[in-house]
Amino acid sequence: MAINKKSLLFLLLTLMLALVLAACAGGSDNENTTEDPAEETEGTEGTENAGAEGGDLILAVLSDASSLDPAGSNDVPSSVVQANIYETLVNRDENNEIVPGLAESWEQVDETTWSFKLREGVMFHDGEEFNAEVVKANLDRILDPAVASPRLFLFEMITNVEVVGDYEVNITTEYPFAPLLAHLSHNGGGMVSPASIEADYEALNGGSDPGSVISQEPVGTGFFKFDSWTPGSEIKLVKNEEYWGEDGAKVDSVTFRVVPDSQVRAADLETGNVHIIDPVQPNEVERINNSGVASVNQKASSSLAYLGFNTEKAPFDNPLVRQAISKAIDRESIISGIYDNYGIPAIGPLAPGIFGYTEDIDVVEYNMDEARALLEEAGMADGFETTIWTNDNPQRQAIAILVQEALAELNITVEIEVMEFGTYLEKTAAGEHDMFILGWSNPTGDADYGMYALFHSSQKGNPGNRSFYENPEVDALLDQGRQEADPAAREAIYAEAAQLLTDDAPMAFLLHTEYLTGVADNVQGFDIGTDGIYQLRNVTINE
Repeated sequence: MAINKKSLLFLLLTLMLALVLAACAGGSDNENTTEDPAEETEGTEGTENAGAEGGDLILAVLSDASSLDPAGSNDVPSSVVQANIYETLVNRDENNEIVPGLAESWEQVDETTWSFKLREGVMFHDGEEFNAEVVKANLDRILDPAVASPRLFLFEMITNVEVVGDYEVNITTEYPFAPLLAHLSHNGGGMVSPASIEADYEALNGGSDPGSVISQEPVGTGFFKFDSWTPGSEIKLVKNEEYWGEDGAKVDSVTFRVVPDSQVRAADLETGNVHIIDPVQPNEVERINNSGVASVNQKASSSLAYLGFNTEKAPFDNPLVRQAISKAIDRESIISGIYDNYGIPAIGPLAPGIFGYTEDIDVVEYNMDEARALLEEAGMADGFETTIWTNDNPQRQAIAILVQEALAELNITVEIEVMEFGTYLEKTAAGEHDMFILGWSNPTGDADYGMYALFHSSQKGNPGNRSFYENPEVDALLDQGRQEADPAAREAIYAEAAQLLTDDAPMAFLLHTEYLTGVADNVQGFDIGTDGIYQLRNVTINE
């Protein structure tokens, strides 16, 4: 859907008016997007689980999942559902420490081999047993070129998965890979029932798409089981009454209801039609906090909001043009005017608190004179016509408007196109765009996840590199960062890569936001991770 100038100005004026009316709704002036923030954010985090068990939890969310196969997608709307169905070998706690999951313990046998001892007595939702053969089947599947998983980059360094015993498995990597445990905690490594894998391969051999069976009928070991999915409308999960752990889900069911309109989500929360809404718009925070029936959970995030360029298309194949546009963006105005100060400027791809983050790089400053000079140097002083794509997210649309107006001062005419999220992901993965606005979270807390998928040339398209960026020097550094065991040396490698990315500008790094989630006052035990994944296991409802 293209938006004309009049509509765009109306949208911007409406958003700005709402922000004025919100009058000091608040927001961190110095957000620290770490796994363990120095200052505790407001909201329901840490609230005592005082409600009774049972009840049907309803969430109103912006976008539908694209796939319920852990190997079939790499977007947050899919991950928030998958994380409640499937479980991983290891988990990360609130301090970013690796803790047991489906693996009880592990040890590093040598610099490229890890041994995992698995839990016994764990059953999948379909009655299949979890064991070492299942681990091998799952990891072998995500490595299978025929599956073409967009999450292959998480595990592509694995060369062998060896079944040592019924409940013991060895994982060997091509080279020493420091963040292996962190990658295994990612829900891309969620364990799928072996019967589902077998049925999915049968369908694949019959001409169906990879993941067609698993996505339609997902079967894991998690504390919730899949019930139904009406695409574009809602996904429903029900409590796994036979969960293997002592601490299973508290509510009877969870429904993820797709509600694209923010005002409708807020109204549904205030009238009790839903229990949790995500996201809350910054200009809605004060209203919800003063509603008397709900409050906003604020959580520092590891996410990056960015404006990407298709570096394979002229004129964005010229780094001078990309640098010029990056310098033409006033990030402080975006944060204050659109996000009401719920965020901090991004100086690179990594948020503070992520391993590999550094401030020792040249920061791109807002400077229109330098932007004009760069365009003139590129031979584009007379400007050009282009497009910005974004999805149905109000903040991203507002950013597109501000960028459009800024670039008009450089004689660059921009048309904005807004798409439904699934279509948007499909088209940007295919490289049909010029510029685009998107985000990237970091569920592993490591620079490898925050940089490899976004910038390595092997990851073009669906895995994450929607800029279609290719730089042999950056590739070499990212490969080296994966193979370096010494933490200090890894940090130096990623700092060098960050500087190259600043110079090359395959994207304009915009900001690191806060997650704003509306939670009804009768809901206890809810939290959201810095990766944007909902923590629903301990949620209870006081009716």
